[in-house]
Amino acid sequence: MEPSSAPPRRGRVPWQGLLLTVSLVTFWNPPATAQLTVESVPPNVVEGKDVLLVVHNLPQDTIGYKWYRGDQTDSNRRILTYIIDTGTIFMGLEHTDRETIYPNGSLLLHNVTQKDTGYYTLDLIRKNPLSKAVTGQFRVYHGSSHRNSLGLSTGAIAGIVIGVLAGVALI
Repeated sequence: MEPSSAPPRRGRVPWQGLLLTVSLVTFWNPPATAQLTVESVPPNVVEGKDVLLVVHNLPQDTIGYKWYRGDQTDSNRRILTYIIDTGTIFMGLEHTDRETIYPNGSLLLHNVTQKDTGYYTLDLIRKNPLSKAVTGQFRVYHGSSHRNSLGLSTGAIAGIVIGVLAGVALI
């Protein structure tokens, strides 16, 4: 029997196996999708000031928004409904004329009181029939009881809203 002309087979170098594993995991793992969230700006607000509930990571198929007081989507607790294409706004039973909804889904509450403290739920109206809801919250303090409040002026809130709208437009 003649010797083989192929070079003798060597074992793999350990880092090659690791590199192969990392490559496979990278290709097989779908990218993480950003979660829909609501951020209160500021999270703690002085009574009489404004608070903005900013929406992050809206799905592309969103066609409207419904905002509710509380941590559930109870029709008796609905504040506002906004339809994006037409800009139509429907007032709910919990609307107080102190709420403003924006095309990006954010909700501005003016001149907050102690009764406004708590949870607020955003329910998306989507082309996809699956509903998607997310809850945010904030606390309202008396001016003297919360020295380090992050209360923002109306101008600062307007700047944030414009920035968010510009970001959404760029996306």
